[in-house]
Amino acid sequence: MTNKERRDKGLAYIAEPAIWQELADCRKKLKKASKINPWKYDKMEKAMKKVIPDSENLVIVFPFYCEYGTHIRLGKNFFANYNCTMIDVAQITIGENCMFGPNVSLYTAGHPIHPATRNSTYEYGKPITIGDNCWIGGSTTIVPGVTIGNNVVVGAGSIVTRDLPDNVVAVGNPCRILRQITEDDCRLLFKKEEIDAEAWAEIMKKG
Repeated sequence: MTNKERRDKGLAYIAEPAIWQELADCRKKLKKASKINPWKYDKMEKAMKKVIPDSENLVIVFPFYCEYGTHIRLGKNFFANYNCTMIDVAQITIGENCMFGPNVSLYTAGHPIHPATRNSTYEYGKPITIGDNCWIGGSTTIVPGVTIGNNVVVGAGSIVTRDLPDNVVAVGNPCRILRQITEDDCRLLFKKEEIDAEAWAEIMKKG
């Protein structure tokens, strides 16, 4: 079994020349995309399609970093603010209508704990999955093997080390569930402040 095959099966692998070439190819595509005005949506999406082929209607504000791009699957209407990092050694799957604040990091890569094993240069990747309609607050880090459900809000500065179920607000280091999201949250803007009548009427029109 080649190291690329081992990597893609989630087994221990060593980065060899074929893998380094994949990394280099991704960096070239990212460099080209980084020169495009992010608000020129059509040009940006076209350039990012070459980096992340499995995506649709995405907006990414550079700088943005990933290892391969081809190990990332993005649902429709993905938005990432400044300085997003996706270490996609293993698969990263993100649902539709997800938003990332600045400085969000997803790490699928890991190394053995014991120094003797770690110094062998073997490493591994474990997938990260995020459901639909999630908002990941700024400076959040998500570690290998984590699954986040649908409609989840993760508070800024969180370190997500365990799975999160659907419809929760979670925050902290390590990230813990703060509360459920309910229909009572529907009209809230910030804490207990409600969305004003004019904006609410527009939201209701969109249904």
